[in-house]
Amino acid sequence: MKKVKFGLLGLFVTVAIHAQKETSQKKGKYKESWESVSTVNQVPEWFQDAKLGIYAHWGPVSAAFEGTEPNQFYSGWHGMQMYTDGKIVPTKNGKPSSNYLHHKKKYGDPKEFGYKYIIEQFKPSGFDAKKWADLFQKSGAKFAGPVAMHHDNFAMWNSKATRWNSMNYGGIDPSAALKKEIEARGMKFMASFHHAFTWKYFAPAHAHGNIDPKDYDLYTSPHSLESDTPDERFYKEWWAKLKEYIDVYQPDLIWFDWWLENMTEECRLKFLAYYYNKGLEWNKEVGVAYKESTFTLDTAIKDYERGRPNQPKNPTWLTDTSPGAWFYRPHAKFKSANELVDILVDIVAKNGVMLLNVPPDPDGTIPVVMENLLVDMGKWLAVNGEAIYGTRPWTIFGEGPNRLPEGGHKVEESHTIVYSNKDIRFTKKSDKEFYAIVLDKPEDKIVIKSLSTQIGVLNSKINKIELLGSDEKIEWERNAEGLIIKAPKSYPSDYAHSFKILMEGYKENNIGGAIEAHKD
Repeated sequence: MKKVKFGLLGLFVTVAIHAQKETSQKKGKYKESWESVSTVNQVPEWFQDAKLGIYAHWGPVSAAFEGTEPNQFYSGWHGMQMYTDGKIVPTKNGKPSSNYLHHKKKYGDPKEFGYKYIIEQFKPSGFDAKKWADLFQKSGAKFAGPVAMHHDNFAMWNSKATRWNSMNYGGIDPSAALKKEIEARGMKFMASFHHAFTWKYFAPAHAHGNIDPKDYDLYTSPHSLESDTPDERFYKEWWAKLKEYIDVYQPDLIWFDWWLENMTEECRLKFLAYYYNKGLEWNKEVGVAYKESTFTLDTAIKDYERGRPNQPKNPTWLTDTSPGAWFYRPHAKFKSANELVDILVDIVAKNGVMLLNVPPDPDGTIPVVMENLLVDMGKWLAVNGEAIYGTRPWTIFGEGPNRLPEGGHKVEESHTIVYSNKDIRFTKKSDKEFYAIVLDKPEDKIVIKSLSTQIGVLNSKINKIELLGSDEKIEWERNAEGLIIKAPKSYPSDYAHSFKILMEGYKENNIGGAIEAHKD
Protein backbone atom coordinates (compact mmCIF):
# COMPACT_ATOMS: atom_id res chain seq x y z
CA MET A 1 0.00 0.00 0.00
CA LYS A 2 2.79 2.38 0.88
CA LYS A 3 4.40 1.77 -2.49
CA VAL A 4 1.12 2.45 -4.25
CA LYS A 5 0.59 5.67 -2.31
CA PHE A 6 4.12 6.78 -3.10
CA GLY A 7 3.58 5.94 -6.75
CA LEU A 8 0.41 8.00 -6.92
CA LEU A 9 2.12 10.87 -5.17
CA GLY A 10 5.00 10.66 -7.60
CA LEU A 11 2.56 10.65 -10.50
CA PHE A 12 0.79 13.75 -9.16
CA VAL A 13 4.11 15.53 -8.69
CA THR A 14 5.22 14.60 -12.21
CA VAL A 15 1.94 15.82 -13.71
CA ALA A 16 2.20 19.06 -11.71
CA ILE A 17 5.77 19.63 -12.90
CA HIS A 18 4.79 19.03 -16.53
CA ALA A 19 1.79 21.37 -16.17
CA GLN A 20 4.04 24.03 -14.67
CA LYS A 21 6.54 23.64 -17.50
CA GLU A 22 3.76 23.80 -20.07
CA THR A 23 2.42 27.00 -18.49
CA SER A 24 5.92 28.44 -18.38
CA GLN A 25 6.46 27.55 -22.04
CA LYS A 26 3.15 29.17 -22.97
CA LYS A 27 4.06 32.34 -21.10
CA GLY A 28 7.35 32.56 -22.91
CA LYS A 29 6.28 31.50 -26.38
CA TYR A 30 6.63 34.96 -27.92
CA LYS A 31 9.96 36.70 -27.63
CA GLU A 32 10.68 40.39 -28.02
CA SER A 33 11.61 40.16 -31.71
CA TRP A 34 9.74 40.76 -34.96
CA GLU A 35 10.56 37.22 -36.06
CA SER A 36 8.93 35.76 -32.97
CA VAL A 37 5.79 37.90 -32.76
CA SER A 38 5.18 37.46 -36.50
CA THR A 39 4.27 33.83 -35.78
CA VAL A 40 1.12 34.91 -33.91
CA ASN A 41 -2.35 34.64 -35.44
CA GLN A 42 -2.57 38.41 -35.56
CA VAL A 43 -6.18 38.55 -36.77
CA PRO A 44 -8.28 36.32 -34.51
CA GLU A 45 -11.26 34.52 -36.03
CA TRP A 46 -13.65 36.30 -33.66
CA PHE A 47 -12.41 39.65 -34.94
CA GLN A 48 -12.86 38.66 -38.58
CA ASP A 49 -16.43 37.58 -37.79
CA ALA A 50 -17.38 40.57 -35.62
CA LYS A 51 -17.52 43.33 -38.28
CA LEU A 52 -18.69 46.05 -35.84
CA GLY A 53 -17.22 47.36 -32.60
CA ILE A 54 -17.82 50.46 -30.47
CA TYR A 55 -15.63 52.61 -28.27
CA ALA A 56 -16.29 55.90 -26.48
CA HIS A 57 -14.23 59.10 -26.43
CA TRP A 58 -15.09 60.46 -23.00
CA GLY A 59 -13.27 61.96 -20.04
CA PRO A 60 -12.60 65.21 -18.19
CA VAL A 61 -11.93 67.00 -21.49
CA SER A 62 -15.53 66.45 -22.61
CA ALA A 63 -16.71 69.23 -20.28
CA ALA A 64 -14.16 71.64 -21.72
CA PHE A 65 -16.28 71.92 -24.88
CA GLU A 66 -19.37 73.13 -23.03
CA GLY A 67 -20.13 76.71 -24.01
CA THR A 68 -18.36 76.60 -27.36
CA GLU A 69 -19.75 78.64 -30.25
CA PRO A 70 -21.91 76.68 -32.72
CA ASN A 71 -20.17 77.74 -35.95
CA GLN A 72 -16.60 77.83 -34.68
CA PHE A 73 -14.04 75.05 -35.18
CA TYR A 74 -12.47 73.62 -32.04
CA SER A 75 -9.74 71.02 -32.06
CA GLY A 76 -10.50 67.78 -30.26
CA TRP A 77 -7.00 68.04 -28.78
CA HIS A 78 -8.12 70.67 -26.29
CA GLY A 79 -5.41 69.85 -23.74
CA MET A 80 -2.85 70.82 -26.37
CA GLN A 81 -4.62 73.63 -28.22
CA MET A 82 -5.79 75.41 -25.06
CA TYR A 83 -2.17 76.64 -24.74
CA THR A 84 -1.84 77.78 -28.35
CA ASP A 85 -1.94 81.54 -27.85
CA GLY A 86 -0.13 82.49 -31.06
CA LYS A 87 2.82 83.97 -29.16
CA ILE A 88 4.37 81.61 -26.64
CA VAL A 89 3.03 78.74 -28.71
CA PRO A 90 3.06 80.10 -32.28
CA THR A 91 0.42 79.57 -34.97
CA LYS A 92 0.61 79.97 -38.75
CA ASN A 93 -1.44 83.15 -38.74
CA GLY A 94 -0.11 84.48 -35.43
CA LYS A 95 -3.57 84.39 -33.88
CA PRO A 96 -4.62 82.36 -30.85
CA SER A 97 -6.53 79.13 -31.42
CA SER A 98 -10.27 79.02 -30.80
CA ASN A 99 -9.54 76.48 -28.04
CA TYR A 100 -7.27 78.98 -26.30
CA LEU A 101 -9.84 81.79 -26.50
CA HIS A 102 -12.62 79.51 -25.29
CA HIS A 103 -10.54 78.12 -22.42
CA LYS A 104 -9.51 81.58 -21.25
CA LYS A 105 -13.13 82.73 -21.29
CA LYS A 106 -14.48 79.60 -19.58
CA TYR A 107 -11.76 78.85 -17.02
CA GLY A 108 -9.14 81.61 -17.11
CA ASP A 109 -5.56 81.94 -18.33
CA PRO A 110 -4.26 78.40 -19.06
CA LYS A 111 -1.01 79.30 -17.31
CA GLU A 112 -3.02 79.53 -14.08
CA PHE A 113 -5.89 77.19 -14.94
CA GLY A 114 -4.12 74.43 -16.82
CA TYR A 115 -5.33 71.01 -17.87
CA LYS A 116 -5.03 69.80 -14.28
CA TYR A 117 -7.90 72.14 -13.41
CA ILE A 118 -10.15 70.48 -16.03
CA ILE A 119 -9.42 67.08 -14.48
CA GLU A 120 -10.36 68.40 -11.05
CA GLN A 121 -13.80 69.39 -12.40
CA PHE A 122 -14.64 65.90 -13.72
CA LYS A 123 -18.20 64.96 -12.68
CA PRO A 124 -19.27 61.64 -14.30
CA SER A 125 -22.70 61.60 -12.63
CA GLY A 126 -24.54 60.25 -15.69
CA PHE A 127 -22.34 57.23 -16.44
CA ASP A 128 -24.25 53.94 -16.38
CA ALA A 129 -22.33 50.91 -17.64
CA LYS A 130 -25.50 48.82 -17.99
CA LYS A 131 -27.18 51.42 -20.18
CA TRP A 132 -24.03 51.77 -22.29
CA ALA A 133 -23.69 48.00 -22.73
CA ASP A 134 -27.41 47.58 -23.50
CA LEU A 135 -27.12 50.20 -26.20
CA PHE A 136 -23.95 48.67 -27.65
CA GLN A 137 -25.71 45.31 -27.79
CA LYS A 138 -28.76 46.86 -29.49
CA SER A 139 -26.45 48.41 -32.11
CA GLY A 140 -25.30 44.97 -33.22
CA ALA A 141 -21.71 45.53 -32.09
CA LYS A 142 -19.73 42.40 -31.22
CA PHE A 143 -16.97 44.10 -29.26
CA ALA A 144 -16.85 47.33 -27.26
CA GLY A 145 -15.01 49.25 -24.57
CA PRO A 146 -13.66 52.61 -23.43
CA VAL A 147 -10.98 54.95 -24.61
CA ALA A 148 -8.86 53.87 -21.65
CA MET A 149 -6.32 56.68 -21.94
CA HIS A 150 -6.37 59.54 -24.42
CA HIS A 151 -3.54 61.99 -25.16
CA ASP A 152 -4.25 63.75 -21.85
CA ASN A 153 -2.61 60.97 -19.79
CA PHE A 154 -5.79 60.48 -17.73
CA ALA A 155 -6.65 56.87 -16.87
CA MET A 156 -10.29 55.89 -17.27
CA TRP A 157 -9.83 53.12 -14.71
CA ASN A 158 -8.91 52.69 -11.05
CA SER A 159 -5.20 52.89 -11.65
CA LYS A 160 -2.35 52.25 -9.25
CA ALA A 161 0.15 53.26 -11.92
CA THR A 162 -1.01 56.90 -11.99
CA ARG A 163 -2.90 59.09 -9.54
CA TRP A 164 -4.53 60.85 -12.50
CA ASN A 165 -7.38 58.40 -12.82
CA SER A 166 -11.18 58.26 -12.85
CA MET A 167 -11.44 56.80 -9.36
CA ASN A 168 -9.44 59.61 -7.75
CA TYR A 169 -11.17 62.23 -9.90
CA GLY A 170 -14.75 61.10 -10.41
CA GLY A 171 -15.13 58.14 -8.08
CA ILE A 172 -15.76 55.56 -10.83
CA ASP A 173 -13.95 52.76 -12.66
CA PRO A 174 -15.62 52.75 -16.11
CA SER A 175 -13.26 50.06 -17.41
CA ALA A 176 -14.22 47.55 -14.71
CA ALA A 177 -17.92 48.37 -14.99
CA LEU A 178 -17.96 48.18 -18.77
CA LYS A 179 -15.94 44.98 -18.92
CA LYS A 180 -18.45 43.28 -16.62
CA GLU A 181 -21.51 44.46 -18.56
CA ILE A 182 -20.06 44.03 -22.07
CA GLU A 183 -18.85 40.49 -21.46
CA ALA A 184 -22.14 39.59 -19.73
CA ARG A 185 -23.84 40.33 -23.07
CA GLY A 186 -21.53 38.04 -25.04
CA MET A 187 -19.40 40.78 -26.55
CA LYS A 188 -15.61 40.99 -26.54
CA PHE A 189 -13.98 43.72 -24.44
CA MET A 190 -11.56 46.25 -25.96
CA ALA A 191 -9.69 49.35 -24.85
CA SER A 192 -7.84 52.06 -26.74
CA PHE A 193 -4.61 53.82 -25.79
CA HIS A 194 -3.52 57.19 -27.17
CA HIS A 195 -0.90 58.17 -24.60
CA ALA A 196 2.17 57.77 -26.81
CA PHE A 197 1.36 61.26 -28.15
CA THR A 198 1.24 62.71 -24.63
CA TRP A 199 4.88 63.75 -24.97
CA LYS A 200 3.95 66.15 -27.78
CA TYR A 201 0.49 66.91 -26.42
CA PHE A 202 1.66 68.67 -23.26
CA ALA A 203 4.76 70.36 -24.73
CA PRO A 204 2.75 73.62 -25.12
CA ALA A 205 1.87 73.49 -21.40
CA HIS A 206 5.57 73.45 -20.60
CA ALA A 207 6.14 76.37 -22.97
CA HIS A 208 3.84 78.48 -20.76
CA GLY A 209 5.58 77.19 -17.63
CA ASN A 210 4.16 77.44 -14.10
CA ILE A 211 3.79 73.64 -13.81
CA ASP A 212 4.49 72.26 -10.37
CA PRO A 213 7.22 69.56 -10.61
CA LYS A 214 5.03 67.17 -8.62
CA ASP A 215 2.60 67.27 -11.56
CA TYR A 216 5.14 66.07 -14.10
CA ASP A 217 3.48 62.67 -13.75
CA LEU A 218 0.58 64.24 -15.67
CA TYR A 219 2.29 66.74 -17.98
CA THR A 220 5.51 64.69 -18.50
CA SER A 221 8.99 66.12 -17.84
CA PRO A 222 9.68 69.63 -19.18
CA HIS A 223 10.71 69.60 -22.84
CA SER A 224 10.59 71.85 -25.89
CA LEU A 225 7.83 72.07 -28.49
CA GLU A 226 10.23 70.52 -31.01
CA SER A 227 11.24 67.52 -28.90
CA ASP A 228 10.42 64.14 -30.45
CA THR A 229 12.49 62.14 -27.97
CA PRO A 230 10.65 61.07 -24.81
CA ASP A 231 12.81 60.64 -21.73
CA GLU A 232 13.32 57.49 -19.66
CA ARG A 233 10.60 58.52 -17.21
CA PHE A 234 8.07 58.78 -20.02
CA TYR A 235 8.83 55.26 -21.27
CA LYS A 236 8.63 53.84 -17.77
CA GLU A 237 5.26 55.45 -17.02
CA TRP A 238 3.84 54.69 -20.48
CA TRP A 239 4.55 50.99 -20.00
CA ALA A 240 3.41 50.86 -16.36
CA LYS A 241 -0.08 52.11 -17.29
CA LEU A 242 -0.40 49.79 -20.27
CA LYS A 243 0.87 46.72 -18.40
CA GLU A 244 -1.44 47.40 -15.47
CA TYR A 245 -4.45 47.58 -17.75
CA ILE A 246 -3.52 44.33 -19.49
CA ASP A 247 -3.02 42.49 -16.21
CA VAL A 248 -6.18 43.78 -14.50
CA TYR A 249 -8.74 44.01 -17.33
CA GLN A 250 -7.52 41.33 -19.75
CA PRO A 251 -8.88 43.02 -22.91
CA ASP A 252 -9.54 40.99 -26.06
CA LEU A 253 -8.38 43.88 -28.25
CA ILE A 254 -5.99 46.75 -27.62
CA TRP A 255 -6.16 49.62 -30.09
CA PHE A 256 -3.37 52.20 -30.43
CA ASP A 257 -3.54 55.69 -31.80
CA TRP A 258 -0.67 57.24 -33.71
CA TRP A 259 2.80 58.43 -32.60
CA LEU A 260 3.73 55.09 -31.07
CA GLU A 261 5.70 54.56 -34.27
CA ASN A 262 8.04 57.34 -33.04
CA MET A 263 8.86 55.43 -29.88
CA THR A 264 11.53 52.73 -29.73
CA GLU A 265 11.22 49.33 -31.35
CA GLU A 266 12.18 47.84 -28.01
CA CYS A 267 9.11 49.21 -26.21
CA ARG A 268 6.78 48.14 -29.03
CA LEU A 269 8.17 44.60 -29.14
CA LYS A 270 8.08 44.39 -25.35
CA PHE A 271 4.35 45.15 -25.47
CA LEU A 272 3.54 42.72 -28.29
CA ALA A 273 5.39 39.81 -26.71
CA TYR A 274 3.90 40.50 -23.28
CA TYR A 275 0.31 40.89 -24.49
CA TYR A 276 0.34 37.91 -26.85
CA ASN A 277 1.85 35.74 -24.14
CA LYS A 278 -0.87 36.94 -21.80
CA GLY A 279 -3.43 35.85 -24.38
CA LEU A 280 -1.96 32.33 -24.23
CA GLU A 281 -2.08 32.45 -20.45
CA TRP A 282 -5.76 33.50 -20.57
CA ASN A 283 -6.43 30.84 -23.22
CA LYS A 284 -7.92 33.30 -25.69
CA GLU A 285 -6.87 34.94 -28.93
CA VAL A 286 -6.24 38.65 -28.52
CA GLY A 287 -5.76 41.36 -31.13
CA VAL A 288 -3.75 44.57 -31.48
CA ALA A 289 -4.79 47.41 -33.80
CA TYR A 290 -2.30 50.03 -34.96
CA LYS A 291 -1.79 53.04 -37.21
CA GLU A 292 1.04 54.20 -39.41
CA SER A 293 4.13 51.96 -39.14
CA THR A 294 3.89 51.11 -35.43
CA PHE A 295 3.70 47.38 -36.12
CA THR A 296 3.63 45.18 -39.22
CA LEU A 297 0.83 43.42 -41.10
CA ASP A 298 1.98 40.03 -39.82
CA THR A 299 2.08 41.13 -36.17
CA ALA A 300 -1.08 43.24 -35.72
CA ILE A 301 -4.23 44.66 -37.36
CA LYS A 302 -3.84 47.74 -39.55
CA ASP A 303 -6.24 50.61 -38.81
CA TYR A 304 -7.43 53.42 -41.07
CA GLU A 305 -8.73 56.53 -39.27
CA ARG A 306 -11.94 57.82 -40.91
CA GLY A 307 -10.86 55.93 -44.00
CA ARG A 308 -10.50 52.58 -45.70
CA PRO A 309 -8.94 50.98 -48.77
CA ASN A 310 -10.70 51.38 -52.11
CA GLN A 311 -10.31 47.64 -52.77
CA PRO A 312 -10.23 44.44 -50.71
CA LYS A 313 -7.13 43.97 -48.57
CA ASN A 314 -5.61 41.03 -46.74
CA PRO A 315 -5.27 40.41 -43.89
CA THR A 316 -8.47 41.76 -42.31
CA TRP A 317 -8.13 45.42 -41.34
CA LEU A 318 -9.99 48.02 -39.27
CA THR A 319 -11.56 51.45 -39.75
CA ASP A 320 -12.00 53.72 -36.74
CA THR A 321 -14.56 56.40 -37.42
CA SER A 322 -17.06 58.66 -35.71
CA PRO A 323 -20.55 59.82 -36.75
CA GLY A 324 -19.52 63.34 -35.70
CA ALA A 325 -16.74 64.87 -33.60
CA TRP A 326 -14.63 62.48 -31.55
CA PHE A 327 -15.51 64.15 -28.25
CA TYR A 328 -18.70 65.83 -27.07
CA ARG A 329 -19.82 69.01 -28.81
CA PRO A 330 -22.94 70.93 -27.73
CA HIS A 331 -23.87 71.61 -31.36
CA ALA A 332 -22.75 68.28 -32.81
CA LYS A 333 -23.77 67.19 -36.27
CA PHE A 334 -24.02 63.45 -36.87
CA LYS A 335 -24.10 61.19 -39.89
CA SER A 336 -27.39 59.39 -40.49
CA ALA A 337 -27.88 55.68 -39.80
CA ASN A 338 -28.25 55.22 -43.57
CA GLU A 339 -24.78 56.68 -44.16
CA LEU A 340 -23.22 54.57 -41.41
CA VAL A 341 -24.81 51.38 -42.73
CA ASP A 342 -23.51 52.07 -46.25
CA ILE A 343 -20.00 52.71 -44.92
CA LEU A 344 -20.17 49.51 -42.84
CA VAL A 345 -21.23 47.45 -45.86
CA ASP A 346 -18.45 48.91 -48.01
CA ILE A 347 -15.92 48.15 -45.27
CA VAL A 348 -17.09 44.55 -44.81
CA ALA A 349 -17.11 43.89 -48.57
CA LYS A 350 -13.41 44.84 -48.61
CA ASN A 351 -12.48 42.54 -45.71
CA GLY A 352 -12.64 45.22 -43.04
CA VAL A 353 -14.19 45.81 -39.63
CA MET A 354 -15.73 49.07 -38.37
CA LEU A 355 -14.86 50.54 -34.97
CA LEU A 356 -17.48 53.23 -34.37
CA ASN A 357 -16.99 56.02 -31.84
CA VAL A 358 -19.68 57.14 -29.40
CA PRO A 359 -19.10 60.63 -27.89
CA PRO A 360 -20.99 60.78 -24.55
CA ASP A 361 -22.06 64.01 -22.88
CA PRO A 362 -19.66 65.41 -20.24
CA ASP A 363 -21.49 63.61 -17.41
CA GLY A 364 -21.27 60.25 -19.21
CA THR A 365 -24.81 60.16 -20.60
CA ILE A 366 -25.03 59.00 -24.20
CA PRO A 367 -27.02 61.64 -26.14
CA VAL A 368 -30.41 60.69 -27.58
CA VAL A 369 -29.31 61.36 -31.16
CA MET A 370 -26.48 58.84 -30.72
CA GLU A 371 -28.83 56.33 -29.07
CA ASN A 372 -31.16 56.57 -32.06
CA LEU A 373 -28.31 56.09 -34.52
CA LEU A 374 -27.10 52.95 -32.77
CA VAL A 375 -30.59 51.49 -32.37
CA ASP A 376 -31.32 52.10 -36.06
CA MET A 377 -28.08 50.40 -37.06
CA GLY A 378 -29.02 47.49 -34.83
CA LYS A 379 -32.45 47.19 -36.42
CA TRP A 380 -30.83 47.01 -39.85
CA LEU A 381 -28.35 44.38 -38.66
CA ALA A 382 -31.15 42.34 -37.09
CA VAL A 383 -32.54 41.91 -40.60
CA ASN A 384 -29.35 41.92 -42.66
CA GLY A 385 -26.74 40.60 -40.22
CA GLU A 386 -26.50 37.28 -42.04
CA ALA A 387 -24.87 39.16 -44.94
CA ILE A 388 -22.42 40.86 -42.56
CA TYR A 389 -21.39 38.78 -39.55
CA GLY A 390 -19.03 35.90 -40.20
CA THR A 391 -18.73 36.73 -43.90
CA ARG A 392 -15.63 36.99 -46.04
CA PRO A 393 -14.96 38.96 -49.25
CA TRP A 394 -16.47 37.54 -52.43
CA THR A 395 -14.71 37.35 -55.81
CA ILE A 396 -15.15 41.11 -56.29
CA PHE A 397 -16.14 43.65 -53.65
CA GLY A 398 -18.86 45.38 -55.66
CA GLU A 399 -20.05 47.39 -58.60
CA GLY A 400 -21.70 50.73 -59.26
CA PRO A 401 -20.80 54.36 -60.02
CA ASN A 402 -19.95 55.52 -56.49
CA ARG A 403 -16.70 54.36 -54.95
CA LEU A 404 -13.60 55.78 -53.33
CA PRO A 405 -11.09 57.05 -55.91
CA GLU A 406 -8.31 56.37 -53.43
CA GLY A 407 -7.83 54.50 -50.18
CA GLY A 408 -6.13 55.43 -46.94
CA HIS A 409 -6.53 57.55 -43.82
CA LYS A 410 -9.10 60.37 -43.67
CA VAL A 411 -10.62 59.57 -47.08
CA GLU A 412 -14.09 59.92 -45.55
CA GLU A 413 -13.33 63.60 -44.99
CA SER A 414 -11.93 64.29 -48.44
CA HIS A 415 -14.37 62.10 -50.39
CA THR A 416 -17.99 62.29 -49.27
CA ILE A 417 -19.95 59.61 -51.09
CA VAL A 418 -23.72 59.26 -51.40
CA TYR A 419 -24.43 55.69 -52.46
CA SER A 420 -27.29 54.92 -54.84
CA ASN A 421 -29.42 51.89 -55.76
CA LYS A 422 -26.91 51.22 -58.54
CA ASP A 423 -24.18 50.63 -55.95
CA ILE A 424 -23.91 47.00 -54.92
CA ARG A 425 -21.50 45.29 -52.53
CA PHE A 426 -20.81 41.55 -52.20
CA THR A 427 -19.99 39.31 -49.24
CA LYS A 428 -19.95 35.54 -48.92
CA LYS A 429 -20.57 32.80 -46.36
CA SER A 430 -19.40 29.82 -48.40
CA ASP A 431 -18.66 28.70 -51.94
CA LYS A 432 -22.37 28.05 -52.40
CA GLU A 433 -23.86 31.22 -50.94
CA PHE A 434 -23.03 34.86 -51.26
CA TYR A 435 -24.84 38.16 -50.81
CA ALA A 436 -25.50 41.13 -53.05
CA ILE A 437 -26.25 44.20 -50.92
CA VAL A 438 -27.96 47.05 -52.80
CA LEU A 439 -27.05 50.31 -51.03
CA ASP A 440 -30.33 52.13 -51.62
CA LYS A 441 -33.94 51.19 -52.28
CA PRO A 442 -34.37 50.10 -55.91
CA GLU A 443 -37.17 51.86 -57.76
CA ASP A 444 -37.57 49.13 -60.35
CA LYS A 445 -35.72 45.98 -61.33
CA ILE A 446 -32.21 45.40 -60.00
CA VAL A 447 -29.54 44.71 -62.59
CA ILE A 448 -26.29 43.27 -61.29
CA LYS A 449 -24.01 43.65 -64.29
CA SER A 450 -21.07 41.79 -62.71
CA LEU A 451 -23.13 38.58 -62.79
CA SER A 452 -23.75 38.71 -66.54
CA THR A 453 -23.40 35.40 -68.40
CA GLN A 454 -20.84 37.22 -70.56
CA ILE A 455 -18.49 37.85 -67.65
CA GLY A 456 -16.60 35.06 -65.94
CA VAL A 457 -17.12 36.26 -62.37
CA LEU A 458 -19.81 33.72 -61.50
CA ASN A 459 -19.20 30.25 -62.91
CA SER A 460 -21.98 28.39 -61.13
CA LYS A 461 -25.66 27.81 -61.61
CA ILE A 462 -27.89 29.93 -59.36
CA ASN A 463 -30.49 27.80 -57.61
CA LYS A 464 -32.36 30.41 -55.61
CA ILE A 465 -32.37 34.07 -54.53
CA GLU A 466 -33.84 35.34 -51.28
CA LEU A 467 -34.29 38.81 -49.80
CA LEU A 468 -33.11 38.74 -46.19
CA GLY A 469 -35.95 39.49 -43.79
CA SER A 470 -38.64 38.71 -46.36
CA ASP A 471 -40.74 35.62 -47.20
CA GLU A 472 -41.65 36.99 -50.60
CA LYS A 473 -40.65 34.81 -53.54
CA ILE A 474 -37.97 36.59 -55.53
CA GLU A 475 -38.24 36.44 -59.32
CA TRP A 476 -35.05 36.70 -61.33
CA GLU A 477 -33.26 35.80 -64.54
CA ARG A 478 -29.65 35.80 -65.62
CA ASN A 479 -28.59 36.79 -69.12
CA ALA A 480 -26.00 38.78 -71.03
CA GLU A 481 -27.18 41.98 -69.37
CA GLY A 482 -26.58 40.64 -65.87
CA LEU A 483 -28.50 39.11 -63.01
CA ILE A 484 -31.89 40.80 -63.20
CA ILE A 485 -33.97 40.72 -60.02
CA LYS A 486 -37.57 41.85 -60.22
CA ALA A 487 -38.24 44.44 -57.56
CA PRO A 488 -40.09 42.89 -54.62
CA LYS A 489 -43.38 44.38 -53.44
CA SER A 490 -41.84 45.56 -50.15
CA TYR A 491 -38.51 45.77 -48.36
CA PRO A 492 -37.95 44.70 -44.76
CA SER A 493 -35.47 47.46 -43.86
CA ASP A 494 -35.11 51.18 -44.53
CA TYR A 495 -31.55 51.26 -45.82
CA ALA A 496 -29.43 48.82 -47.81
CA HIS A 497 -31.09 45.58 -48.95
CA SER A 498 -29.42 42.16 -48.92
CA PHE A 499 -30.13 39.45 -51.48
CA LYS A 500 -28.91 35.97 -50.64
CA ILE A 501 -27.78 34.06 -53.74
CA LEU A 502 -27.68 30.27 -53.39
CA MET A 503 -25.62 28.41 -55.97
CA GLU A 504 -25.10 24.89 -57.14
CA GLY A 505 -21.39 25.29 -56.52
CA TYR A 506 -18.29 24.46 -58.51
CA LYS A 507 -17.96 20.90 -59.82
CA GLU A 508 -15.18 18.83 -61.40
CA ASN A 509 -15.14 15.22 -62.54
CA ASN A 510 -12.36 13.11 -61.11
CA ILE A 511 -12.62 10.06 -63.38
CA GLY A 512 -9.00 10.27 -64.49
CA GLY A 513 -7.83 7.25 -66.56
CA ALA A 514 -10.90 5.17 -65.85
CA ILE A 515 -12.51 6.08 -69.20
CA GLU A 516 -9.57 4.73 -71.19
CA ALA A 517 -9.52 1.54 -69.10
CA HIS A 518 -13.12 0.75 -70.00
CA LYS A 519 -13.01 1.55 -73.73
CA ASP A 520 -13.94 -1.30 -76.09
